[in-house]
Amino acid sequence: MNESLKILSGSAHPTLAKSIAQNLNIDLCAAELTTFPDGETFVQIHENIRGGDVFIVQPTCPPTNQNLMELLIMVDAVRRASANRITAVLPFFGYARQDRKDRPRVPITAKLVANLLVAAGVNRVLTVDLHAGQIQGFFDIPVDHLYAAPVLMKAIREREIGDLVVVSPDVGGIKMTHAFAKALGAPMAIVAKNRVSAEEVEAHSVIGDVAGKNVLLVDDLTETAGTLTAASDLLLKHGAKKIYAGVSHAVLGDKGRDRIAKSPIVELLATNSTPQATGDKVTALDIAPLLAQAIARIHGNESVTSLFDTRG
Repeated sequence: MNESLKILSGSAHPTLAKSIAQNLNIDLCAAELTTFPDGETFVQIHENIRGGDVFIVQPTCPPTNQNLMELLIMVDAVRRASANRITAVLPFFGYARQDRKDRPRVPITAKLVANLLVAAGVNRVLTVDLHAGQIQGFFDIPVDHLYAAPVLMKAIREREIGDLVVVSPDVGGIKMTHAFAKALGAPMAIVAKNRVSAEEVEAHSVIGDVAGKNVLLVDDLTETAGTLTAASDLLLKHGAKKIYAGVSHAVLGDKGRDRIAKSPIVELLATNSTPQATGDKVTALDIAPLLAQAIARIHGNESVTSLFDTRG
């Protein structure tokens, strides 16, 4: 690997960053990240990165604001150290759900975050499964948008689940569900829901046949697990047998983990894009090899399109 390639880790997910570096057969760039008593973040790079191709691994997961600010400070430090190119590696892009004005007098925070990253000095972004693909257009710099589907589908195929129906837990996830169903050669169904609040969801009807079938619920993100667990309860009432769930990002807090543990879901498959992908019934799938391959190809000015292949 070219010596100009540097992998730098923030404090959000150092385990993932270390795994990415190991997959690339290099060491993490030596850096110091500390917090002053007043809460200010301090960053110092402890090796020469002048002219380097620097990739900063920092998912903006909880604590979201802290991790985002730390990323911006790291970018500034790297830019002032005369790096040739800076790529922000955001396995999970926080604020992605605030991507439009759906009510009066609200911000489009996803666009604001894009502006902040560009203003700080980021030259390129590498991310996985944005909540809305259109967010790529918020950036005036190249965005490499990877998909977790190959990693999730590999794990699903390994489980050899028969009589499978792929289910979208809400109408908004139909496109993703259709892609999974097509790749797995399975029929699909949809759960219609009504969101009561940020943490409470009511699932009220199922479109499609799930009676006597094993079910795979797919979604891009779960946080409080309200959508997934409400859907699983309803699917069980409609005669579903084993219920699995697969999500790109599990940003689980205590409430989400508790709901998953008490739900009919047999197993929740999620990538380790965030360190919150843990808990009873939760299986974290490693995306470090995928991110490492993408980084190697970006560094070598090669295409990353073939990484999206979901065929078995």
